[in-house]
Amino acid sequence: MLLNAKIFGEAKEKLVILHGLFGMLDNWQSLARQFSEHYQVHILDQRNHGHSFHDDAHSYELMAKDLKAYLDHHGIDKIHLMGHSMGGKTAMLFACLYPQMVEKLIIIDISPKYYAPHHQAIISGLMDVHTSNVSSRKEADAILQNHFSNTGIRQFLLKNLFWETKENLTFRFNLEGLALNIENVGVPLPGGYTFKNPTLFIDGGNSDYITDEDEDLIADHFPDYEIMEVADAGHWVHAEKPKELLNIVLQFLIF
Repeated sequence: MLLNAKIFGEAKEKLVILHGLFGMLDNWQSLARQFSEHYQVHILDQRNHGHSFHDDAHSYELMAKDLKAYLDHHGIDKIHLMGHSMGGKTAMLFACLYPQMVEKLIIIDISPKYYAPHHQAIISGLMDVHTSNVSSRKEADAILQNHFSNTGIRQFLLKNLFWETKENLTFRFNLEGLALNIENVGVPLPGGYTFKNPTLFIDGGNSDYITDEDEDLIADHFPDYEIMEVADAGHWVHAEKPKELLNIVLQFLIF
């Protein structure tokens, strides 16, 4: 099945953007419009997210194949590729599997290393909302507050709510499928996989997803790399510092 996507711009060069866990392409629309002044921008819903298909299987190998199928369908053989968090891991693997298709690679606040499962409170809260037949976002937010206090994360997750019926709100992402496969989200990039074209890692200054200790591993997989830190940004760099992210990425892609 083909991934859901939106396309902005008509430039010859293509930029593909992949969202993170529990995200969707809508999170990137504002930046996509700005990038479309220079590139034709494709923002995608990855499997089990947004308006793309739901499936019991969820892995980086499958998500890389989903992206390949999308590009083949559109007759695209060369792209710049950018991914955030889970989307960054998908982008890393895709670039290593199909290096001839990726001119430059941008990875936002994730490294190739293993991440232990750390979404338990979020999944517990989402499951609680899912089984409570909520009828308002305020009601859903109150349930989530019982599981974790971070307002920004709650608002990010609540953007996925939609009216399944006239009386009931539910999430667009495949919550059961993602919960079942949550350990797959943290797996490392397999050893021996390399991508030799220019690669930019963007690190949220207030985030701990990329650390100094990761640099040797990054260099092993992506020998032509650089790391740029966005000060005062957490994990969701694109939401917290969109102008800074836009400028950094354009500087990397154009020059």
